[in-house]
Amino acid sequence: MRLSARVDYALRAVAELASVTAEAGPGRSRPVTADQIARAQEIPPKFLESILLQLRRGGIVQAQRGPEGGYWLARPAGEISLAEVIRVIDGPLAHVRGQRPEELGYHGAARALQEVWIALRASEREILELVTVADVAGGTLPGRVVELAADPRAWT
Repeated sequence: MRLSARVDYALRAVAELASVTAEAGPGRSRPVTADQIARAQEIPPKFLESILLQLRRGGIVQAQRGPEGGYWLARPAGEISLAEVIRVIDGPLAHVRGQRPEELGYHGAARALQEVWIALRASEREILELVTVADVAGGTLPGRVVELAADPRAWT
């Protein structure tokens, strides 16, 4: 799986917003400026601005202009999966040469590749829909993710 810099930065930005919301307490949220997010996560500010715009259009964050302005999560962090953020930024999870795996037409000896790509997408989706922004921000990943990451073969 290859994630773009946009996706990496978007995930880091929403985790930062979730962290600030968690610090403020249940039901409270204070706007966080793009500059604050950029500094905390070492994200180029201009690049982050365009990512935050995409996240706002995708319903992940809300924004307010002005001296008291900034960004905050549109929903509780526990309701926003990593898969949702990735789809907002980069579109569908798995593509082969720009096509969805079910649209590919393999023949002969390569016919089974289509099922491999579909299984791969299902596996990615299983993990990315399981993990929420709250899990990442809180450092409390689901057991299945911890188990997979604990396998030394996962790191090579």
